[in-house]
Amino acid sequence: MPIKIPKNLPAFDILQNEGVMVMSYQLAEKQDIRPLQIILLNLMPEKIKTETQFARLIGATPLQIEFTLLRVSSHVSKNTSKEHLENFYKTFDSVRDNKYDGLIITGAPIEHLPFEAVDYWGELTNIFEWAKSSVHSVFGVCWGAMAMLYYFYTIEKIMLEKKALGLFRHKNKKVTSHFLRGFSDDLIVPVSRWTEISKHEIVKNKSLEILLESDEVGPCLIEDKERNFLFLLNHLEYDSNTLNEEYVRDKNTEKNFQVPKNYFPNNDPKKDPINRWRSHAHLLYGNWINEIYQTTPFEIEKIGLK
Repeated sequence: MPIKIPKNLPAFDILQNEGVMVMSYQLAEKQDIRPLQIILLNLMPEKIKTETQFARLIGATPLQIEFTLLRVSSHVSKNTSKEHLENFYKTFDSVRDNKYDGLIITGAPIEHLPFEAVDYWGELTNIFEWAKSSVHSVFGVCWGAMAMLYYFYTIEKIMLEKKALGLFRHKNKKVTSHFLRGFSDDLIVPVSRWTEISKHEIVKNKSLEILLESDEVGPCLIEDKERNFLFLLNHLEYDSNTLNEEYVRDKNTEKNFQVPKNYFPNNDPKKDPINRWRSHAHLLYGNWINEIYQTTPFEIEKIGLK
């Protein structure tokens, strides 16, 4: 089954050309099934790239997905046109009365700021509170995951002396997890962050369990089974060239830029990077969607009811 997105969204043609099954709203309405309602809170500056990355992964499952894009209204985007935001994105006020099977909260390039100093922190915490009773499963990614860990568990992010940047090997710590079906015992994961979360702080919280971690860059995938939260501190959604784009940007703007570790063949930026994480990215998001499908109420209005 395909992902259901507007036909004039830039991601529609991109994904269709890649062979991802996409469906317009008009065609989807002819199918007599309930699509899963997945909403993406996109906090990244280049929203079109990010929405396409997540739509690609969500659209690879055998289920029909209705994909809604959400933005914060308390922040003015400088990298995405006002027209695109108005045409394709909803604000929190317009969805607060709805129920959703899944919510993804992306990262944001604001790691240097204390959480409370972020201009949309108040709106984001309102979304967190709303999600507790209006969303079946919440998936935080990178800064989005750290913000959730801070808000719900008072776990602070820790600034790194050097940016964790590149491809790092991670260990599968729980092969029986529903989210890790089909995963190998170790895997490559793209990492790009200036902060980390203490393993000790996670382990001492009985609600949290580490599913993937790295000896070099620490915890990666964390679950709170009771709350139906999933936290990914790194970037399996990245395209093959995303770390290269970050490298070029940093090279042009920073004196102490880094070459992403283990990313370019022979660590030579002149050579094209090889994608070694795509299959696990599809597995993780496919497993998340399948777990939602298996556990969410058929009558969507019953989400959040005990």
